[in-house]
Amino acid sequence: MAERYAPHVPHLGPFPVSAGIKSLWIIGPARQDRAVKLLLLHPLPLDGSIWSHDLRSLCDECVAPTLYSEGDDLVAWARAALDQVGDGPIVVVGNSIGGSCAIEVARLAPTQVKALVLCGTKAGHRPQPDLRDDALCLLEDHGLAAAWDKYWRPLFGPDVTADVFEQAWQSAASVGAASVAAGIRAFHGRADREDFLKAWHGPVTIVNGEHDTHTEQRRHLAAQLQRGAFHLLPGVGHYLPLEAPDALTTITSNLVASLS
Repeated sequence: MAERYAPHVPHLGPFPVSAGIKSLWIIGPARQDRAVKLLLLHPLPLDGSIWSHDLRSLCDECVAPTLYSEGDDLVAWARAALDQVGDGPIVVVGNSIGGSCAIEVARLAPTQVKALVLCGTKAGHRPQPDLRDDALCLLEDHGLAAAWDKYWRPLFGPDVTADVFEQAWQSAASVGAASVAAGIRAFHGRADREDFLKAWHGPVTIVNGEHDTHTEQRRHLAAQLQRGAFHLLPGVGHYLPLEAPDALTTITSNLVASLS
């Protein structure tokens, strides 16, 4: 099911963002082109409720689906997301598996998708069947809480507040173990789309948390894209929609503004 949101004018303010080795202050966000829709794609094991109100309000229409019901095929997730967002130009923002799904959306609808924001996302894929099977076994044998503590809670940055942890856990708990298992299989069964992303002509902004993994690999990928940009957000980990919502809103706002 997708969540659709009514318009709201976000709070304006400066947010620090690190781009490459430089630090800069970006002022924003402001309401953007009404014709562009936002499609927000959640990370594993969270759902579509995690996105901030300010981000969801950048455009008149925003769709934030929860996609586990589509099973263990990431292409099916992407098709469902496209069905829910409907016709018209879209900017897709995805975190983790949501970023991988965003790339699939661009592959299925390369002209409809006007830009991508990929947060903590792997465009390539190196199969890790042992990790997949271990995660599925832990989930089945010991439940979602045990899997959360081992695989997903450690991905947050060191300064995350208890409120953010609680919001994230409540999101994961609402998804449930069976749906998370489908997400694990979808993540580990995804195709390698690095070559597609390098060939795609739309703007791609790659965003990584300082305490996330693969920072230099993602910075290098951004430099290889047709219209790539890279932002490193200080002090945060993997789950940028929850850990750095204001910075993510500003980055997305600036990208949408650049399209008009």
